[in-house]
Amino acid sequence: MMFPRPTRRAVLALAAAAILPMPALAQAFPDRPLRLVIPWPPGGTNDIVGRFVADGMAHRLGQPVVIENRGGAGGALGAEVVAKSTPDGYTLLLGGSGSLTINQLVRRRLPYDPATAFAPVGMIGSGANVIIVHPSVRATNLRELQAVAKAANPPLNYASPGVGSTGHAAGALITQVLGVEMEHVPYRGTGPAMNDVVAGRIQVFTNALAPMQPQIQAGTVRALAIAGTRRNAALPDVPTTGEAGFPDIQAATWYAILATGGTPPDRIQRLFEALSATITDPETRKRLEDGGLDVEPSESPAAFARFVAEDAARWEPVVRRAGVSVE
Repeated sequence: MMFPRPTRRAVLALAAAAILPMPALAQAFPDRPLRLVIPWPPGGTNDIVGRFVADGMAHRLGQPVVIENRGGAGGALGAEVVAKSTPDGYTLLLGGSGSLTINQLVRRRLPYDPATAFAPVGMIGSGANVIIVHPSVRATNLRELQAVAKAANPPLNYASPGVGSTGHAAGALITQVLGVEMEHVPYRGTGPAMNDVVAGRIQVFTNALAPMQPQIQAGTVRALAIAGTRRNAALPDVPTTGEAGFPDIQAATWYAILATGGTPPDRIQRLFEALSATITDPETRKRLEDGGLDVEPSESPAAFARFVAEDAARWEPVVRRAGVSVE
């Protein structure tokens, strides 16, 4: 099965958007409210992270940053809003590994050209995904989940925040590495998916920690493993997938801010400075880290563009092997 290869073209276009000189607009920026499009419904990690960052950026920019949730199509609907907005820096995207990387790899048709649609501003942070199950699943680790899934008839199901999301690709990777069959059930965001996991209608879910942590602490779901290279301080007793015997299961979710492609570089720089000051502020940083994120400010918009390309290169073989595709 063939998949699109956006990496090389995307990085060149994103880097160019970050560094090519363009005429600056005459008026001071910003002189009116901005909007931050979060391409997922309220309640998920994207929404939580976006609201933290919007508050801090608004303080530093001297203008409100209004949140607009536009869920659907694995983040593509919200991304389209930003891609087709006026390139003046007033419309921003809370982008991430799902909406920016995975969607490009699994969707043959997008309503925008990912190579030119966005101008990179900067990275916020990332966090390894957590693999959880409903307590009705008789598994306390990945080996036991593998045995339960192999014996299940009908197959277990796993949720994702949407087709083309990181959770979709991560779930497919888990089934591949464990050598089991599980049915994918996509939702319109993390919140609705989490609700059905807690209710027992979904057995397995893989996502960032923030929206899961209260349920893990309450015992309404069970954490099996951290899909990363080190344990999470918030879940010190939960092993990594490598410690559990499955080092090939690696899935991190990252979050970043982007503007519309063609936004003038001086405005991108202003936004970058506001973002960097926000996420390195001790209070905001702690809030993000308490939600399971490693705060990772970019050195520059161009450095972030290179990161996006590298992330696509990492996920492309995973998506290809797992056979994740959306016509």
